[in-house]
Amino acid sequence: MAGVMGNPLKYSFRGIFIAAIASLVMAWILVPIIVSILYAFAAPSDYYDVKKIIPLKYTLEHVNDLLVLGARDAMLNSVIVALLTIAISFAIGLPAGYAFAKYVFPGKDSLKLLMIGLRMFPIIVIAVPLVTLYIRMGLYDTPLGVALAHTAMALPFVVIITSSIFAGVPDELEEAAMIFGLSRMGAFLRVTLPLALPGLAAAAIFTFIMSWNDVFIASLLTTLNRTLPAFILVSAMAAPDFIKFAAAFLMVIPAMIFVFVARRYLIAMWGITLR
Repeated sequence: MAGVMGNPLKYSFRGIFIAAIASLVMAWILVPIIVSILYAFAAPSDYYDVKKIIPLKYTLEHVNDLLVLGARDAMLNSVIVALLTIAISFAIGLPAGYAFAKYVFPGKDSLKLLMIGLRMFPIIVIAVPLVTLYIRMGLYDTPLGVALAHTAMALPFVVIITSSIFAGVPDELEEAAMIFGLSRMGAFLRVTLPLALPGLAAAAIFTFIMSWNDVFIASLLTTLNRTLPAFILVSAMAAPDFIKFAAAFLMVIPAMIFVFVARRYLIAMWGITLR
């Protein structure tokens, strides 16, 4: 009897423990975002009032001040750079990932290790040669130049992710498509690629967030056409605290929108409905 009564109690404790861990993880993620949003619009009188934990008066002036100072152009540059990074990374990474997944050739595993091994070297080691090369090539202070640098960072992971995704698509499906008259490229576009889209959406999310959050490369390779993180580092860090929160708000919201849109697409591709 005790054993029968003990099992429900054991499972209830396990459920409470899992719920507590999940709540802590959610609080760790959501509390900084909520605080940033609240204080981004807080009136200075409420922000500096030690008796008010949650501000009651709000204003749009802090965000407007940042936009007037150049945050609008910097945000547009960040979006352009992130989209270019995704496009270039996928243009190179998809064929490479497909080759790693579907073909056997000498040095296959060594190439994978080499791509990952290149990420061991910090970008600061090649900072001066990189800037010199960009100036000579006319890529300095351009969104394309920053996107190429971000592509170099994201490409190894895109190749590894896409190769794993394509490896999960059965070869028999492509062979059946080619039996019915499709070419290798047609079978890839009509069969393999649609099945791989959920994983490619995840790779796109990773690439976008990596590019959007980068500060060092963008600050190194731009002077006038800065991305949003580089603009905030140069312009907003010396400003009052509520301006810094407004900058954090501008950083977080576009990335959250992109992840939310991509997540809905990802879940829809897996056949799960959102309620």
